[in-house]
Amino acid sequence: MKRAWILILTLALALSLAACGGSKGKDVELAVFAAASMQETLTEIGENYQREHPGVTLVFNFDSSGTLKTQIEEGADCDIFISAGQKQMDQLDAAASPDVITDGLDFVLTDTRFNLLENKVALAVPDGNPAGINSYDDLKAALEAGDVLLAMGNEDVPVGQYTQKIFAYFGLNEAALNAAGVLTYGSNVKEVTTQVSERTVDCGIIYATDAFSAGLTVADTATAEMCGQVIYPAAALNISKHQEEAQAFLDYLRTPAAGSVLEAVGFTPLG
Repeated sequence: MKRAWILILTLALALSLAACGGSKGKDVELAVFAAASMQETLTEIGENYQREHPGVTLVFNFDSSGTLKTQIEEGADCDIFISAGQKQMDQLDAAASPDVITDGLDFVLTDTRFNLLENKVALAVPDGNPAGINSYDDLKAALEAGDVLLAMGNEDVPVGQYTQKIFAYFGLNEAALNAAGVLTYGSNVKEVTTQVSERTVDCGIIYATDAFSAGLTVADTATAEMCGQVIYPAAALNISKHQEEAQAFLDYLRTPAAGSVLEAVGFTPLG
């Protein structure tokens, strides 16, 4: 009889310990979809965050904001979205202007969206600047003369959309330039940066932070008048199964620790 009671108590203790362990919850994996221009900085920030929060694993997906928006729309698992442009975030936000959210999409978790940082649109040149492009004015003249090969982002990529605004500011016709063979394209800003780094083009319009990370020379920086401000919004998504943890990481992105990593490559934290 005594032996039976010992077995019962042992089993009860084991069940109790298992219940206590289960109350701590399982490790959480957060899927973070972020603009390609944040790859280096967000990877570093993520490593720092995971050291401080060992129960959280961050899985990053870096690509053009347009591609990421489409992946989310088509059902990809995503907890946090950081876009390089307001348009892509607006298209997923039911609270955005009806002029933008034409497809009626509703993915942004209420009260989690904020403007994380600002970047600059840079005219970058390879080592030695063989085409002698030192300003956007130089670029305009060279494009019109057919004397330069420029790399830019596709029209569904924020950096490509900013480039189109710069073309409009200078009165340049993109279709005519493309037909003249003076333009090449990239599906995200990293592809454009690579073309400049590998000297397959004379120059490229990318972000200042990508030029910094790639060690490229910035010949000129676009003003707000030329293409508007380059603001990166961030938000948790309402499809997330880990909304509390997603909000915690978003909060971390607004701390001085994260801000110092962003500032080191030229981002301006806004949060």
